[in-house]
Amino acid sequence: MTEFTLRKTMIFLEDIAHDGGPVATVPRRRGAIVALVRNPYAGSYTADIQPGMEALKPLGLMMTDRLIEVMGGREGIDGYGKAAMCGTRGELEHTALWHVPGGYAMRERLGEALAIVPSAMKQGGPGSRIDVPLGHINAAYVRSHFDAMEVGLPDGPRDDELLLALAMSCGPRIHDRVGGLAVSDIKAMDGLR
Repeated sequence: MTEFTLRKTMIFLEDIAHDGGPVATVPRRRGAIVALVRNPYAGSYTADIQPGMEALKPLGLMMTDRLIEVMGGREGIDGYGKAAMCGTRGELEHTALWHVPGGYAMRERLGEALAIVPSAMKQGGPGSRIDVPLGHINAAYVRSHFDAMEVGLPDGPRDDELLLALAMSCGPRIHDRVGGLAVSDIKAMDGLR
């Protein structure tokens, strides 16, 4: 079995009261959790890396559960995203292993999440930052929820590690006003467009 030994996790949580305009009645909450794991594929080419997705599923669920808890529970979470960064001995393709375990864990735990989970991938070293894209959980075209949350750790990813990230948000951007599909107008199949 492929092993992604966990070195550490870190949680980021912020409440946004305003963004240059009046103070919002309800602050917008954004949270993220990142994990640094050993990349078992670093330093050499492995043709079949798909078993790595199965091996990462428990980590995806654990990270999702912890993030939901810190966010104050499932109620109100209506945005999500994921990202992965490999160290310098990894391949960008190694970061793609996070698509299934990260995305499906959030969709499973949040329930009725229909939209694709936005994603970002890159290669970097210790101290590198990555923007985790955020979008509405039920419709990809809800502009009020387009956002990103920057995360990173000063000591990772090391050259043989992966930094895996999940992010969630509650509510639209503060004072969103650029139109598009409104949350109140989402129909059952809007998650697919």
